[in-house]
Amino acid sequence: MNRGRRLLVFGIVFLVCGSLLGVQGITADAGTSARAAGDGPYPGNTLISVQTYRSNEGRLIEVSPDGEVVWEFAPPNSRVFDGEELANGNMLVAYTTRLPPEECPERFLRYEESHCIRNQVVELDGDTLQGSQEVVWRYAWLDEKLFGHEVHDADRLPGGGTAIADMGNDRAFVVNEEGNVTWEWRATEHLGRNSSFRERYGGPQNPGRERDWTHMNDIDLLGNGNFELSIRNFDVVVEVDRESKRIVNVLGEPGKRSLMYHQHNPYRLTRWGTTIIADSENHRIVEIDRETEEIVWSYGGKDLLRYPRDADRLPNGNTLITDTINNRVVEINPEGEIVWEYEGIRIPYSADRLSVDEEDGETVPGWRLEGRTEEVGTVVGTVRQLEGWGAWVFPIWMRLPEMAAFLGAVLAGFAVLADLGVGWWRRR
Repeated sequence: MNRGRRLLVFGIVFLVCGSLLGVQGITADAGTSARAAGDGPYPGNTLISVQTYRSNEGRLIEVSPDGEVVWEFAPPNSRVFDGEELANGNMLVAYTTRLPPEECPERFLRYEESHCIRNQVVELDGDTLQGSQEVVWRYAWLDEKLFGHEVHDADRLPGGGTAIADMGNDRAFVVNEEGNVTWEWRATEHLGRNSSFRERYGGPQNPGRERDWTHMNDIDLLGNGNFELSIRNFDVVVEVDRESKRIVNVLGEPGKRSLMYHQHNPYRLTRWGTTIIADSENHRIVEIDRETEEIVWSYGGKDLLRYPRDADRLPNGNTLITDTINNRVVEINPEGEIVWEYEGIRIPYSADRLSVDEEDGETVPGWRLEGRTEEVGTVVGTVRQLEGWGAWVFPIWMRLPEMAAFLGAVLAGFAVLADLGVGWWRRR
C-alpha cells in the first residue's frame, strides 16, 4: 500500500473512531441514580465516601433513599476515604490531598518528584454541612506519594482522642485534641523481622524505600479497649492489646487467600462471634467465625460484585455493600436480593446507613441469611475486569465499546503521525 493510501486509511479510522466516541459521550448516561426494589432499604440516609483515582475529585456525600444528594464535602484535588457521623452530629473525614512539588518540602520529593501528599483527618461541624462546612478540628501530616500512602481510616475514641491508620508509615496511632500523639503501634516492631508474628505466620518482607508494605487500611476500637487493625497486604485482621501493644488475636493468615485476599473494613459482630469483611480481591463479602475461621455467610462472585471495600450488616439483616469497581453502593436483603442501589459514583470507598450505629449494633448473624455466589466465564470476566479497572482512568461512562473507540482513535492518530514523521526523516 502506497503512503498516500495508507494515510487515507489511517485518517478515516481516526475520524470514524473519534466521531463514534463523541456520539457515545453525548448519549451516555453519566449521572447518578438510585432505585429500590422489594420491601425497599432499611430506613435512613446513606453516607458514601468517593475516592476517584487520577482525577482526584473525591468527596463525601449524604444520599437520601431516592438518590438525592443532601450535601457533599469535596476538598480540592483529593481522594476521600473513611467518613463517619460522630455522637455529637459532626462528621469525621479522612482524606488525602495531592500537592504540587512547589508546595512540598524537599525531603518529601525524594521518591516522587511530581508531587507529595497531605493526609488529613478533619471534624466538620454537623450544623454547617449544607453550608460553609466549618472545620472544628484537624490533624494533618505530609507524606511522599499517593498510592499506598493515603490515610484510609480514622476512629473517634470515647475520651476525645482519634485513632488513625497511617498506611504510608506502617503504623497506627492515637492523637489527642491538641494534636499530640499519645499512643503508637509500628508494624516494623510487631510484624517485621524477628517479631513473634513473623516467626509464627510469616508474611511479606518490608521492601523499604516508601514502598507499600502493610497497606494498613482500617482501625477500630473494640469493646474490650483493644484495637483491631486490618493489615491488607498480609491478608490478616489483628487485635492489638492497647497497653502492651502485643498482637493478641489474628484472623486469617498471610497467603491463605481462600479465606480473605486484600481485605477492607472488618465489621465485628461481637454478640455472634463473627466478623464481616470486604474480601476485595476475591470479589465477595464474607462473614467469618472468629474462633473457627469458618465462613458462615458469603455473597459475591464476579457476576455480582467487583472489588468491594466495605460491608455493614443492618439491624433487619440487610447488608450494605460498597461495590467499588462497579461504581455503586447496594443493599441486599437476607435472601441476597438487591433492595436498594445507588450507582454512577466513581470508585466509592465506604458507605454507612446514618440511622445505624457506626460499629457493632444489634443485627442478624450470617447463618440466618442466604448466601449467594455467581461467577462468570473467563471471557466475560476479563471484559468486565477491563471495564472495571478502566474506571480508575477513564470517565465513568466509558465501557468497553467506548474504550475500544478511544483506543482505535489513538492508534490511528499515532499511525498517521509516525508515517508523517518517517516521510519527513527520509526527505532530509
